[in-house]
Amino acid sequence: MSSTRTVTVASSQGLHARPAKLFVEAAQAAGAEVTIAKGEKSVNAASILGVLSLGVDKGDEVLLTAEGENEEQTLDSLETFLKTDHDEAS
Repeated sequence: MSSTRTVTVASSQGLHARPAKLFVEAAQAAGAEVTIAKGEKSVNAASILGVLSLGVDKGDEVLLTAEGENEEQTLDSLETFLKTDHDEAS
């Protein structure tokens, strides 16, 4: 079984290098297998190259899917991450 959630990305520069790296680290630490999709393209959320290849910009909607232990907690934490502007402090 898996859980999904649609999230609107808030970072003013989208998921470029630094926010993408932080997102991937959070996905890797989650304990569940996570994918992120934009449009028809879906990638492993623990892959920096995969996440960057999506070209996610501010305001884009992405679909997160988690499978494994703590699916809902994983989605909660990744949703919070994506709804935060990680470029604000730059």
